[in-house]
Amino acid sequence: MANRAVDLVITYRVIKLLATPFERQEAFKYGIIDKDGKVLRKFRTLKTTAEKKSYTMLHRFVFNLKRILAKAGLGGKLGTFAVALGLLIREDKNYKPYQQLIERAVVTYLKDTNQYETLLKEEGDVSTVEPEEPPFITCFGVDVYERGEELISEYEYAKTL
Repeated sequence: MANRAVDLVITYRVIKLLATPFERQEAFKYGIIDKDGKVLRKFRTLKTTAEKKSYTMLHRFVFNLKRILAKAGLGGKLGTFAVALGLLIREDKNYKPYQQLIERAVVTYLKDTNQYETLLKEEGDVSTVEPEEPPFITCFGVDVYERGEELISEYEYAKTL
């Protein structure tokens, strides 16, 4: 039971870090990363405890994941969150019962930090193309589809048709 609680906390932290733009990360404020998440200062060069806490192994993992997702052209943030949560659930089905809890936690965080409305405006219109297959999962109200071994949001799925 304790492992599941720890897993849920880590999952929340990962999704929270994914949801937070690079410019609002502590590592950005300390000049460790730039606005695109590119590393400006290596971990071994960090001096203060605050700098080291703002750029842990978890931060580096999530920052790399965010950059990879951006290169994959996943559209806006909402599509990225949906794919990230879909990947998590595909990897470990034990998270499926917690999907709504994770979504609520992320939405609450986005609302608390005044990012939610901006995120919704950023998404724009979704194509109304009828998909050829049912979605693998729906996260944050975004359908996520399987294309081979990868998961893509409905935003990207519509572009492939």
